[in-house]
Amino acid sequence: MRHGQTHANVSGELDTAHPGLDLTDLGRAQAAAAARAIADHHLDAIYVSSRVRTHQTAAPTAEARGLAPVQLDGLEEIDAGDFEMKSDHDSVAGYIGAVATWLEGDLAHRMPGGETGEEFLARYDAAVRRIVDAGHDAALIVSHGAAVRTWVSTRMTPHPDAPPATQPLHNTALIVLDGDMESGWEMVSWQGHPVGGELLEDPTAEDPTGDLDPDGDGEIG
Repeated sequence: MRHGQTHANVSGELDTAHPGLDLTDLGRAQAAAAARAIADHHLDAIYVSSRVRTHQTAAPTAEARGLAPVQLDGLEEIDAGDFEMKSDHDSVAGYIGAVATWLEGDLAHRMPGGETGEEFLARYDAAVRRIVDAGHDAALIVSHGAAVRTWVSTRMTPHPDAPPATQPLHNTALIVLDGDMESGWEMVSWQGHPVGGELLEDPTAEDPTGDLDPDGDGEIG
């Protein structure tokens, strides 16, 4: 699950560093609605990144389930590097362009001042492997827009119903996968809108990591 809306999502700032900005009131409503929407899903663990927004998003689900979220290094957003907390066109285009380069197969490309695609996938893979090795039947990972999109698009077995990487992944979007690190990951479902309902979307928010195709032309950037 992607985290709920933050103040940086509204302003369009590339907020990837620790601890990150809090959820907005809408973001908290999205988190509460998400907890209700997945109430029938079996869960025996919840994992979050070190960024405060993932903790705040997971809180309603954790409270409803009586589970304590586990903070796991490696689940953080793709490091914005030189673009951190910037919202101008060139910075956002630079960030999205680097992610697009990875999705096109050039994982050695480095985000200016940040990580390469290989480095990102290595740390995200390591985090997911720790979750798999814990032996859960089902676990919820609350993470970040560009990170979730990139990892899933790179690691998931191609599925005819999977949307292209250019499709929006809104706050509290939910992707359900089944599998493991050895046999691979199969898509069970892909909900790109807030899992608690599309009325919880904010069409006025800039949200650069939620929509990699702001021009709507089918191309990233």
